[in-house]
Amino acid sequence: MRLACLLLAGAALAGCASAPPKLPATPPPDTPLGEVLQKQLYQMTPREAGRYIAHMQASEPDLRKRIAAIGRKNLGQPYSLHLLGEFPYEIHDELPLFSLKESDCVVFAEHTYAMALSQSWEEFFWMLQRIRYRDGVIGVATRNHYTEMDWNVANRWLVRDVSAELAGPAGPTYRMTVDRAAFLRTRHHTVADIPVESSSQAYVPKDQVAAIASQLREGDFVNVISTRDGDYWASHVGLVVLGPKGERHFLHSQAPKVREETFDAFIARALEREAKNAREGKRGQVLAGFKFLRLNEEIVVPPMAPQPRPGRPAGA
Repeated sequence: MRLACLLLAGAALAGCASAPPKLPATPPPDTPLGEVLQKQLYQMTPREAGRYIAHMQASEPDLRKRIAAIGRKNLGQPYSLHLLGEFPYEIHDELPLFSLKESDCVVFAEHTYAMALSQSWEEFFWMLQRIRYRDGVIGVATRNHYTEMDWNVANRWLVRDVSAELAGPAGPTYRMTVDRAAFLRTRHHTVADIPVESSSQAYVPKDQVAAIASQLREGDFVNVISTRDGDYWASHVGLVVLGPKGERHFLHSQAPKVREETFDAFIARALEREAKNAREGKRGQVLAGFKFLRLNEEIVVPPMAPQPRPGRPAGA
């Protein structure tokens, strides 16, 4: 016994053992729920956001209405591009896995869907990674970088593309080719063996949106399709919500903050920007139309794939 005590004492002197930190006798009291509900989501702490998520799950059983309410709870949230990354799981950058204070268009949509599908902060964080990464496997190479060919495809359990149905048999399409390996190499200095992939994408032209707007449903996912020099791509995303008279609104995160507006207003702002660019001789992107993805009626969230053990860096 004496030897054991001497060994423990020696370890403590050597810094191998120390007293545990003192914790408060009782946790700090929660902010009253009424005060939490007075805040916008971007003003909440994660603990408060978790309580809000649980409250919404209990008080609003309709998923579509819950999506709209949670999305509107971030109206005014400041916009910030290149907001999230994989840090500290990966260190190709120092951007974190979540942010409540700011959003870009994709982050806003992902957070809104993840919160609406969850009952707690822990479930929200899990759901966020399930939506953001292919099979929920965290990593820059498995992140859904390309909206049309990554995000929309990986999240078919959540939404399905109805653009071709809305545009009709004569609706336009564009060809899209992505080289993910080149993108990861040049943007993130990451080596991945991924083949080049092409697909054909249907969309609704901007001048036909008013005619099909009544077919859109609250909670649907919106891809804004832009074009430049013959190339087409989803340059922006957001959500469909219903206005006070049932009119279809576009709820989205765009500089300087999260906003809600009619599709007509969004299109008019795009046309004004394009006209200004033309007057100034600038080469900018042009609004072509929209892709619409219908929120599934029955949502079964797939399980996460196992997180693989990271391998050695290339060349190591």
